[in-house]
Amino acid sequence: MQPHFEVEQLRLFQRMVHKGLIYRKHKPVYWSPSSMTALAEAELEYKEDHVSEAAYVKLPILGDFQSALGLGNDVLPVNGKLFAVIWTTTPWTLPSNRAIAIHDDLEYCIIRHGDDGLLMARSRLDAARAWLRGPVDFVVPSISGAKLRTLEYWNPLRVDKATLSAPSSKIIHADYVSADSGTGLVHLAPAHGMEDYEACAGLDVDMTAPITDSGRFTEDAYPREPERLTSKYLTPDGAREVLNILGNDVLHSHKQVHKYPYDWRTKKPVIIRATEQWFADVGRIKDKALKALENVKFIPASGKVRLESFINGRSEWCISRQRSWGVPIPALYDTEGNAMVSDESINHIIATIEKRGIDAWFSDAPDDPAWIAPSLSGTYRRGTDTMDVWFDSGSSWSQTRGQADVYLEGSDQHRGWFQSSLLTYIAAQDTDETTPPTAPFKTLITHGFALDAGGKKMSKSIGNIISPTQIMDGSLLPPLSSKKQRKTAGITEDKTVHDALGADALRLWVASSEYTRDVTISTPVIKSIHSALLRYRTIMKMLLGSMHEPARSTPLTTLDYIALIQVKDVMDEVKTAYDNCEFHKAFAAINNWISGPLSAFYLEALKDRLYCGDGGGVVEPLFFAFSRMLAPITPLLVEEAWDHRPAWMKADKQLVPPAHQLWDDPLYPASRFATDETSLRNDLPILLCVRDVVKAALEEARGKKTLGSSLQSAVYVDVASGSHVQSTLGKYADELDSMFVVSSVSLGEVPEMWDAAGKFEAPGGVAGTVYVGRPKAQKCVRCWRYLAPKEDSLCGRCDDVVSHSG
Repeated sequence: MQPHFEVEQLRLFQRMVHKGLIYRKHKPVYWSPSSMTALAEAELEYKEDHVSEAAYVKLPILGDFQSALGLGNDVLPVNGKLFAVIWTTTPWTLPSNRAIAIHDDLEYCIIRHGDDGLLMARSRLDAARAWLRGPVDFVVPSISGAKLRTLEYWNPLRVDKATLSAPSSKIIHADYVSADSGTGLVHLAPAHGMEDYEACAGLDVDMTAPITDSGRFTEDAYPREPERLTSKYLTPDGAREVLNILGNDVLHSHKQVHKYPYDWRTKKPVIIRATEQWFADVGRIKDKALKALENVKFIPASGKVRLESFINGRSEWCISRQRSWGVPIPALYDTEGNAMVSDESINHIIATIEKRGIDAWFSDAPDDPAWIAPSLSGTYRRGTDTMDVWFDSGSSWSQTRGQADVYLEGSDQHRGWFQSSLLTYIAAQDTDETTPPTAPFKTLITHGFALDAGGKKMSKSIGNIISPTQIMDGSLLPPLSSKKQRKTAGITEDKTVHDALGADALRLWVASSEYTRDVTISTPVIKSIHSALLRYRTIMKMLLGSMHEPARSTPLTTLDYIALIQVKDVMDEVKTAYDNCEFHKAFAAINNWISGPLSAFYLEALKDRLYCGDGGGVVEPLFFAFSRMLAPITPLLVEEAWDHRPAWMKADKQLVPPAHQLWDDPLYPASRFATDETSLRNDLPILLCVRDVVKAALEEARGKKTLGSSLQSAVYVDVASGSHVQSTLGKYADELDSMFVVSSVSLGEVPEMWDAAGKFEAPGGVAGTVYVGRPKAQKCVRCWRYLAPKEDSLCGRCDDVVSHSG
């Protein structure tokens, strides 16, 4: 971390102090005994199957409860004692019990259990019968909750060693008390819960936690016999010993499986503990933060709702940590422990850091006067608290100019970096009603997590991580084994060698993933990526091998025009996907184009022209289009293909490498597109519809083994005379055989014999039939099309080529 960044954080802290957004307070926070520091919500992970020692405990009611509740003197348990029954999943918090919460509007009852009277919500009685031992009888079947607030009780764990007495505690109302769980009476430990803290805020009660930083009890946990608890950690031994001390006051204990927070670093349970901490008042800037998100683009859109929910649910941010590293909170403390932060004191601290370095804050003597502003009188020491790491990372915008174009991180960062960046950015702004607040990012992209083959989130602690190196070196795939593979790779030694996939494979996997969700990475997934990469390489080699010389002067055919239209469309689709950061859609569009329009349609039809015809076509613009689309996701392959471009292309110094070309640079001169694009686009659905039926009929004939290659066939198309389909097919009659890769196409004729047939319904609802049969002409010995007048002879086109070349 650079000193200037640390100073920027301190100045941000100073600005928030100046605005009254920073304060210090003793209140419950998440505390990690294993790390011995406070934690933020963003530093927690929740374990769904945490097991706690839960218990139902009875606490003695004090005084004349009959009079307090308006009951007759004859309404008494056998021994005249009444107990409030509470339920807790954290028995270690019972030493900190300071009150019991009820709900005024709930109905309560007193039941006889043995010699005791037990007080609980009437709605929980049926559930209680399952764990209460012995018969249960009503003493008082119905008591209003509001009446219970006249009662007081005492906590046996608070008994003083000298006086053998304990202070009384109150029963109070709380809105969150439910009739659907526990006993309807809620144990309140204000030092160990935010709701408890707020409920007890108006009471004159001790809100300190009798717990050490490392999670052990102090002597105050059980004053009567301190040694019984001081040697114990809170869980599990401490919780168990608390129940042992309570003895018969524990009505029932059991294992409770529930969701519980853990320290994401140590993977150990955390607690809630009241300590002195520094807080940022998020509530005051919440509305501005939400307003700033209105002009942010979210990918996926659901990210906005998620981030807004975290901001809405937060009123303050605990920004202090008790760590031996980090940016210090620039606070000074007097001999009474009172904190001092002011513009002057922070300015002086920053100036000293700039002279001595940030480490001097921790290494200098705690009371070194050099750190104390001259105007301060008295004795002060430097604090040891450090900034929350999310305050660190959230301040990263201070190292950029203006808004960042993109913030990109995982879905867990809505409560972490995304949120802390937004809140600190808003806190630093001086805005009014005429100046709307802005976020530190223009676009916020949220990605999911990488999962292993079993669908588990990859984690270092679990050990299911796949290293990027394993993808690039090919070790996730089976080793090369066949002689051909080993020979191609130049392997002569008897050793295990993998087919190295390179960085492009890693990039391609990332590009292929719908990253806004969790994605799986495993051997089968890498195999599919490897196959795609090999397919790209094969297509590149074919395109490069077909560009022997510039084809810019060769007349274009309808097939060429169709190929240019199709590549234009896919480039538009891919560009839109890239612009929206939807790389998986670009990956899918490229693959669909390769499999269909490029390979199965154009390149298949072009082979005859390349090998036996004029060698023309639009291979060059297709090569550049393909390269431009691949450049962002497989740049090494594109660079390699460019290095292997033909000599004439290398000699053309005006040509720019594909990776450096602008997306909208023309692929070909506009003058070459000498056809009506709109008309061809209108006709294309009909041409493709008929072609698909022709292909299906050819497959049927091959299945019957009556025909071999597609060139070994003649096609007949029967369609209604005068229809727009007939007119369209007639317009391109001279080129249909090339489009369909057959030897001949006849329109309006039904052959006497055919091998296969198929019906079609073209756009516009015009139906027709395709027939596939044997051609009448003979096989040309040069091009293999069945157009020769006799066996072992040339067709007319090949005869002209051979004659002119001789």
